[in-house]
Order: sequence, then structure tokens, then C-alpha cells
Amino acid sequence: MEEKRMVKVMVDGAEYAYPQGTPYRAIAADFQHRFPYDILLVNRDGKLCELHKPLDRDCSLKMITAQDIPGIQTYERSAVFLMLKAFYDVAGRENVERICVECSLSRALFIRAQGNFVLDQALLDRVEARMRELSSQALPIEKRSISTDDAIELFQRARLLHKAQLLSFRINSHVNVYSLDGFVDYFYGYMAPDTGYIRCFALELFENGFVLRLPTRKDPDHLGEFRPAMKVFRELYESNLRAEALNISNVAELNTAVSQGRATPIILTYEAMMEKKIGDIAAEIAALREVRFVMIAGPSSSGKTTFSHRLSTQLRACGLRPHAIATDNYFRNREDTPRDENGQYDFEGLGAMDVEQFNKDMVRLLNGETVELPTYNFKKGIREYNGNFLTLGDGDVLVIEGIHCLNDQFTYALPRQSKYKVYISCLTTLNIDDHNRIPSTDARLLRRIERDARTRGYSAQATIKMWPSVRRGEENNIFPFQDSADVIFNSALIYETALLKPYVQPLLFGVPRDSEEYIEAKRLLKFLNYFLPIPSDNIPKTSLMREFIGGGCYHA
Repeated sequence: MEEKRMVKVMVDGAEYAYPQGTPYRAIAADFQHRFPYDILLVNRDGKLCELHKPLDRDCSLKMITAQDIPGIQTYERSAVFLMLKAFYDVAGRENVERICVECSLSRALFIRAQGNFVLDQALLDRVEARMRELSSQALPIEKRSISTDDAIELFQRARLLHKAQLLSFRINSHVNVYSLDGFVDYFYGYMAPDTGYIRCFALELFENGFVLRLPTRKDPDHLGEFRPAMKVFRELYESNLRAEALNISNVAELNTAVSQGRATPIILTYEAMMEKKIGDIAAEIAALREVRFVMIAGPSSSGKTTFSHRLSTQLRACGLRPHAIATDNYFRNREDTPRDENGQYDFEGLGAMDVEQFNKDMVRLLNGETVELPTYNFKKGIREYNGNFLTLGDGDVLVIEGIHCLNDQFTYALPRQSKYKVYISCLTTLNIDDHNRIPSTDARLLRRIERDARTRGYSAQATIKMWPSVRRGEENNIFPFQDSADVIFNSALIYETALLKPYVQPLLFGVPRDSEEYIEAKRLLKFLNYFLPIPSDNIPKTSLMREFIGGGCYHA
């Protein structure tokens, strides 16, 4: 018997040798003692590999656990697969019409199920028990490549029509499918090698569906706290219903509409729905005579600037006189800005704002006094006064935008009845298919990549690199206050990823293959491949998307 060639493997700067063809799982086992949590994937020279893959060349390996972003994504995806298999087993495949993973909700996934069964906690307890049984058996999650035509036929027979429809738009001749104890599905992304890796989960009845509770990156062995933001959830749920009413709840349905020449009616319908919502908000503000401060906050790339302009237009239509104020002008002078644990300026925290001066100025305006408003000179790192005076009369309202606008500590001196708080976010309702959701963070990241490139000259690599820091700031300063808002505004447009594809795709191809950001760029490129592109010709100049692609009446 021919002896296998030895292959060099670098791990943490040390060199090891393994026979060619050794599964990465066996190599991971040799290093598992160095990690507190299961190794789920390996990073081979900047490329993610599942553990069943064989070692075929000299390489450097980095172990990926659920404390890494690709690792926790793999855990979530595998847990969904396990849940689906268990649900079909318990309810009976013939009784299940549809199971749709709709959105992320407070360390859990919200899921709706339809069919010939009663969805109650008793059923969910049986499904969870079956999940634990399957987990204890450590059943392999097998991956194989089949022809696209065979995959379409397979999913048609399984009554997973959304998957068959999606694959009909794939150019590739083959697709990868996963199987678990005879249950076959298609997933966007990597999987754990077997069910034994998926041990931390719970199923709970919630609203008209249920949640699959999952662990967090911070503590992958324990469930995250489930404290859903109900106002956000209800807005997201209503957005889902609007999408379903137009028969566009997933990428396949959107692609079908685009291929049939129905993109323009979809664009105009969603723009009209958004304008009506903004008009309703303006009418509510106008009816509240004591409101003088409209406070707008939301995470990065939610479209806050365009929303503020459009809301101001609608407020004028209601007989009010809006005045825009950016809270950035109340930054502390650079020398007084606090630093984070790494010694870097912390511009995201409340401590970076001159809260006292902001409240003094706003109270004086509320009392009818004339106030000189500051302008922040970011180059010099100081606040300046350039003769910008303002007095509030009857019908005047301030439209104030900033990350701390929902935090009552920022506006502590203002009476509650004088404030109307708006939380804006891109709450994506479109899924790839029923079992593969699109995270809202992906939609916002694509928006930001294009805007950063167009307005700031940043590469996609630079935007991806800073994104984790942006997300940490949102987690600390925005999301805890979202349910305190008087209204939730969903800025997501169902067509936007198809619109952004021609803009963002070339930028992502520019991310160097040897960079740390390439893995994320590759994931986003794969994601964009599911969409047929939509040209920007019929996007209105007032559209929120113009904030990102340019050509709007509110932006350059």
C-alpha cells in the first residue's frame, strides 16, 4: 500500500505534519483543548472550510468557534436545520405546509409554521425533545453536490417550492445540498459536521409563531436572554404582511417579478407606502401641540438623513416649520473626549457629548429665547459659533438627529410631552427562502459599503473592517432604547438589494484575497448572486435609497 504524503500545517506559528487526506475534524480535535468551545470550522489561508473536508495541501489553519462570527453563524444555521428535521418528524411531513424563519429577535429566531397541526407549547416541547434526541445521536450533517435540475426536482417533490423557484434563477450547473437522516435542504453558508455540536437551544411559543432561542458569541454554552423589543417586532411583522400582500416575501418571488418586467410597479408601490407612513407620522406630530422636539435615532445606514428631510417636508405640509439640528454639533472638544479601554477616542458613548450645553440650549429655545447654535469643526476638533441664531415661535419644531436621541439621559431637562421620539432602522423582511433569512445587518452593511465608497472614498475592505466597531456602538447606545420610541419606522425597501447589487459587487471584488476581510466579502458576493439586478432609472429622487446610490434631491 502506497504511503500517504505528509502535509505541513501551521497553527499559531508552530508547524505540524499530517497525512494528506486527513479530515480537518481530526486536526481540530488535536487542538480542541486550547479552546473553551467547540471548533466548528477552520480558516485555511483565508478560506473557510467545513470540518469534513480533507487536508490536501500545505497551509496555515485558524480554528473557528462560536465565539467567532462565522462560527456563531454556522451554529445558528445548523440549529435551524436540526429544528426543521425535528419539526417534520413530530408533526409529520405530510402535515407541514410551510415553516418560515422570519427574523432575529433578541437572541432568538422568530419562526412561523403553517399546516395541519395545532401550534402550541405542547407541540414545541415534543419538537425540542426530538431535537435533543437527534443531538445526542451525533448524526452526520452530510453535504453533496448535485445538478441544479436534480435539486429543483428534489425540492418540488418535497413541496419546498420556494427553494425550487430560487434555484431556477441559478446559473451554476450544480448546487450543494445538506442531508440529515434523510431530510434534505439547501442552506446559504456552512454547517457543523454533525448534530452533536448543537446542544444549546430552546423552543418557546411567541405571538402567532414561536422562537428558537440560541446562545450568543459571548457565551456559546448558554442561551441568550430573551427580551424582545415588541414595538420593533410589531413593525417588522406588519412589514412582512405588506410584503406577502404583494406576493414578494423571498428572493425567488422578487426575481420572478423582475424577470417579468414588474420591477417598476414594485418600486413605486413601496415608495408610496413609505411616503404614506412618513405622512402619518407628521400628522400625528402636528396633532400633538406640545411637541417641539422630534428626536430621531437609528443604527448606521438606516437612512436617518433622508428620513429627516422627508419628514420635514411632510411637517411643512401639516403647517409646521421644521428646523434641523445635528447632535454632532454638540460633541465635546477633542481634548475633553473620553477614551475607550484601548486608549482610542470614544466618539460613540454619551460621554463624548456636551449633554449639559445641549440641554441648556434646548430649554432656552423651549422658553422662547434666542439661542446661538454651535457648529462642530471636525478638522480642529472644537465647537465653534458662527452666528447661527434661532428662536422658536408658534408652529416651529426642531428635527434632531443623532445616535443618543432616544436616550432620556441626553435630553434630561426637556419635558417628556415636548419630545416625539422616532426609531428608524432597516428591518429586512425579504428572505432568501423560507429557511434562509437575510439579517438586517447585511442590508445596512451593503448600503454603507456603497455610500462610503461614493462619498468618502473608502474601500469595501475599510468599511468591512470598521463594521464590528460600528455594531458595538449600536448595541451599547441605540438598541437598548429602541422600544422607548413613540413610533418605529422601517426604512427597508424590498427591492434594495437588487438595486445595490451592480454598485456593491465590483467593490467587494476589490477586497484582497489575503486580507482578513475577504471572508466577509466573499460571503456577501455569494449572497448578491441570488438576486437579479434592478437598474436605478426609476428610483425617485426623493427615495431613501438615493442617500446611498446618489442622484437624490436631498444629497449630492
